[in-house]
Amino acid sequence: METKWLEDFVALAQTGSFSRAAQLRHVTQPAFSRRIQALEAWAGVDLVDRSSYPTRLTEAGRTLHAQALEMLQQLHTTRALLRQHSAVAKDTVAFAVPHTLAFTFFPAWLARLRPHLGMVKTQLVALNVHDAVLRFTEGGCDLLLAYHHVSQPLELDPQRYDMLTLGREVVAPFARPGPDGQPLARLPGTARSPVPYLAYAPGAYLARVVDWVLRQAGQPVHLERIYETDMAESLKAMAIEGHGVAFLPTSAVQPALADGRLVSAAGDEAARWCGELDIRLYRPRGDRLKPAAQRLWDDVYRLHHGTTPRGQG
Repeated sequence: METKWLEDFVALAQTGSFSRAAQLRHVTQPAFSRRIQALEAWAGVDLVDRSSYPTRLTEAGRTLHAQALEMLQQLHTTRALLRQHSAVAKDTVAFAVPHTLAFTFFPAWLARLRPHLGMVKTQLVALNVHDAVLRFTEGGCDLLLAYHHVSQPLELDPQRYDMLTLGREVVAPFARPGPDGQPLARLPGTARSPVPYLAYAPGAYLARVVDWVLRQAGQPVHLERIYETDMAESLKAMAIEGHGVAFLPTSAVQPALADGRLVSAAGDEAARWCGELDIRLYRPRGDRLKPAAQRLWDDVYRLHHGTTPRGQG
């Protein structure tokens, strides 16, 4: 039996929906269903009444739910206690951060904090969004720094996690300029002359955000996908070399805009082709946060709100 099965089961009990619970757990619905079935096979009894909607637990399921909540809390508490035995871990705050934010936001954010908080010892684990959220929810780090877009919410349970909005980011299309200063490629393109498109790999968080932007643009767009990756920095490098148009976080392209290596590929209709995201910081509620991470959280909260947090945890 795996602990993630219990966490899946608790999510299902909370939502009453396989699809909603799968979103909360950041897995596909088929994979989520298989994990619930595996838990039932381990238990040797049906835990879910699949004949009703919203989904209800069987009597055995209700018994396991109560026990699962206790077991998971004990496991999280035990992990926190064990981590306190590490001399390095005691005064180092571990962050799970998606790759793009690790390159763009995180270093500058820490630099802005330093005059107020002094030197903060940190450990950064750069991952894709799915793995960063998983590392955080499974207790493998102290804090999570992540994007939030209305079309792609992370769905972290506010009963279990606190959140601070640290800033905003804009994702927009950019391309290399020609000798006249105009972009070598410009949206929206035509059926005869599609725009060479430098894309995020399918499944990447920013890929889904860009797909949303294109759907909401209210104008047909003609793109020819010539390159894809899940790394914004790689897309930026390809755009600078003139390979096509890439949707990039504006914070990542400021130096390239300033020295003329990149320009907007949206022309006079920039707002049509932009997407805005929140940059959010998350922490677990309760007693699962070690003192160094709790101090950092409290200090950041105070800097953003002018007061210490109340009613959290």
